[in-house]
Amino acid sequence: MPEISPPQRPPETKHSPLDDAQGLAYGSFMAALSVVVLTHLGFVTGQTAGIALLISYASGWDWAWVFFVVNIPFYWVGWKRFGPVFVAKSLFAVTLTSVLAAILPRYVSFAELNPMLGAVMIGAFTGSGLIALFRHGASLGGIGIVGLYIQDATGFRAGWVQLIVDAAIFAIALFLLNPVAVGWSFLGALVANLTIAINHRRDRYIV
Repeated sequence: MPEISPPQRPPETKHSPLDDAQGLAYGSFMAALSVVVLTHLGFVTGQTAGIALLISYASGWDWAWVFFVVNIPFYWVGWKRFGPVFVAKSLFAVTLTSVLAAILPRYVSFAELNPMLGAVMIGAFTGSGLIALFRHGASLGGIGIVGLYIQDATGFRAGWVQLIVDAAIFAIALFLLNPVAVGWSFLGALVANLTIAINHRRDRYIV
């Protein structure tokens, strides 16, 4: 009887420039849409976006500009570990997200939005957007870059890294925001990070 060989893994392929463009655009749009829901409900989120939201709530400064500036120091980590292409894509994604987050409120508004549904929407928008960015070699900067660095170096998933950092951010938020709003916010972050942890796995996906 002839020996049966294990199935061969298909050859690894790379995204085309057009693939990357649509992936970065989609990821940035979903992230910006989540910010629209966040600010409408007065929620907070994790990572540098959450830091920017807390600063924005406390100071009245526009979130888009705060988010862009807060991310700048983290690009060094991305450059050191992932190289200039990753940093360029991430800078593009952060910039596009900031611009869209400033523009979208002119076209999207909510007369009524249940906090629980809003939290799930935030998590779904954020999780799917970040997965798109990750798979096209980018991130929304900040903790996302650190999370990918740790995942690449140790195998510890980026989603879990972000969940730990998010918990610290939410602990600080308890001193600044309504505890009920912080609770719903944490649900949104949990949905987002579980989405990433379950679906963004290199042992399952080629690209």
